Amino acid sequence: MTILITGAAGFIGSHVSRALLDRGDSVIGFDNLNNYYDVKLKHDRLKILEHENFIFKEGDISDNQDISSIFHDHKIDRVVNLAAQAGVRYSLENPQAYVSSNLIGFVNILELCRFHNINHLVYASSSSVYGMNTVLPFSVSHNVDHPVSLYAATKKSNELLAHTYSHLFDLPTSGLRFFTVYGPWGRPDMALFIFVNQILNKLPVNLFNYGKMVRDFTYIDDIVEGILRVMKKIPNRKNLNKKKNKKFVPHQILNIGNNNPQKVINFIKAIEKNLKIKANIKFTKIQLGDVPKTHSSTKKIKSWIGFKPKTTINFGIKKFIEWYVQYYKIKNIK
Repeated sequence: MTILITGAAGFIGSHVSRALLDRGDSVIGFDNLNNYYDVKLKHDRLKILEHENFIFKEGDISDNQDISSIFHDHKIDRVVNLAAQAGVRYSLENPQAYVSSNLIGFVNILELCRFHNINHLVYASSSSVYGMNTVLPFSVSHNVDHPVSLYAATKKSNELLAHTYSHLFDLPTSGLRFFTVYGPWGRPDMALFIFVNQILNKLPVNLFNYGKMVRDFTYIDDIVEGILRVMKKIPNRKNLNKKKNKKFVPHQILNIGNNNPQKVINFIKAIEKNLKIKANIKFTKIQLGDVPKTHSSTKKIKSWIGFKPKTTINFGIKKFIEWYVQYYKIKNIK
């Protein structure tokens, strides 16, 4: 197949692209290479994607002309939309970036998938949509009308928009609510990257909510496996609705998490163990826009594609630190 991956230079996008290339698919990568974090990291991710079946184009999904040219110039079978302005906290500082990429850009993707008869659009949602929910584990059947960040609100909007396009135009769409993804080539604004950097440089490690933060950390290889399985199985009347209800909509939402929440302090202890360096932990209040706990119910995705994450945080952190030490040429690790 020929698959368009938007956000191909990103953390998840680069891993998905590499996996598709390794199994023999052709990949068209699309990314705006913005400077939200170190652009060199994005360029280096693209280097590992160099392959005869990989085409990359720099552009922005919020620019309709940019993204339209990809659909016009190539016969695309499926689309995995991972392009978005990321980050909960940054949405407090630069809301317009989220409106541009996560809303306008996403509508551009939906329109192009509609007019070019794409047979399955898989797109990134987020566990942040659960917002003020207190019932754990978070289930896709729960109401998610109370987001606590603009980022979360845009992701919830993506789900609504996709459902509408599926209903109106019979476009198969699958939204994936990612739960705290980590691993090699990760984003520098995420917890694991920050913690490792702080510990190596003997800086205070801020532990928010006075140490009571809990996250459903999910290793990147498990996420990639889930995405590839979802992409392969297209939602349709036969496999989503046995009763063939006329009101059927070929749209679904799936949690893609580890279903094994961990205290963030235990995450830090695993980093200490691998680095053989003690962290200088500073307990502080929860940040605006954050939620204290996340825990994914993965019953639906397990039933749908047999997805069952298997990577422990000790193994995942070990693999990240091995990559980090090599990539940044750290020499003082015992």
